[in-house]
Amino acid sequence: MKMRSSLVHVFAWLLLAAPAAYAAGFVAPRVSAVPGGVVTFNIPGSADEKPVVKHADRAAMVVRQGDGWLAIVGISLDVEPGERSVDVEQPGRDARKISFQVLPKQYRTQQLKVAPAMVNPSPENEERIARESEKVRAALASFSPDTPATLRLSQPVPGPRSSSFGLRRVFNGESRRPHSGMDIAAPTGTPIKAPLAGRIVDIGEYYFNGGNVIIDHGQGLTTMYCHLSKIRVEVGQEVKLGDVIGDVGATGRVTGPHLHWGVALSGTMVDPALFLAPPPPQKKPATPAADRKK
Repeated sequence: MKMRSSLVHVFAWLLLAAPAAYAAGFVAPRVSAVPGGVVTFNIPGSADEKPVVKHADRAAMVVRQGDGWLAIVGISLDVEPGERSVDVEQPGRDARKISFQVLPKQYRTQQLKVAPAMVNPSPENEERIARESEKVRAALASFSPDTPATLRLSQPVPGPRSSSFGLRRVFNGESRRPHSGMDIAAPTGTPIKAPLAGRIVDIGEYYFNGGNVIIDHGQGLTTMYCHLSKIRVEVGQEVKLGDVIGDVGATGRVTGPHLHWGVALSGTMVDPALFLAPPPPQKKPATPAADRKK
């Protein structure tokens, strides 16, 4: 199939449009065209013209939308702002590229104090960390064929959720990789519930992550749960929305009990807040009667 040289341009104002609900309750994540964000693309085509969409050589989630298709793509935290593109191949059509703009976003810096061994591990632990990291990356890149019922996720544990995704972390004065998940404050032992149906693809007790669970929800959507005090599932187990998968803890590299919750699209960690229902707008406090008279 001959590659067309011209790019199909998608303007930033289209990328930042609010998501809509699709068939049978499917809700796409909120769009945010920044490092660590999510972009979507509307692609024309009949039911038998399902496109294959790739970004950074990874297949993207594609779902049926009305008379066409919707591709949902995660943007890596490592990506520099500027023009990027996805590759589209579709039955009966020429292969093509769709370009989009990644907009800049400035994430905050966080200073943390942890045990020295959690910043500069021994050579033996470095080898362990390398093995564990490869295992986790492979699990997060799982791509099963079933389409998730929705991409509107439930918060896995109750409690205050921080805006910690993307934080530039400094441990004991030494800079490390940005924070790739959302921290939710909760006491040790709080049950963690699956935010969507899926299959357990990895569990483990890891050096940095502590007790760790990863769920494959289909078409490249995976979620990760770290620092667990107890794991209550097994690899290969099917879980439903609301099933308990483990308990909150303070294992691994932590400063206290909480859940580190990660969301990935085709192995790319993205902001979990984009998959949660937006918080209700805050009501303005009523003006006292005495002030209204002034």
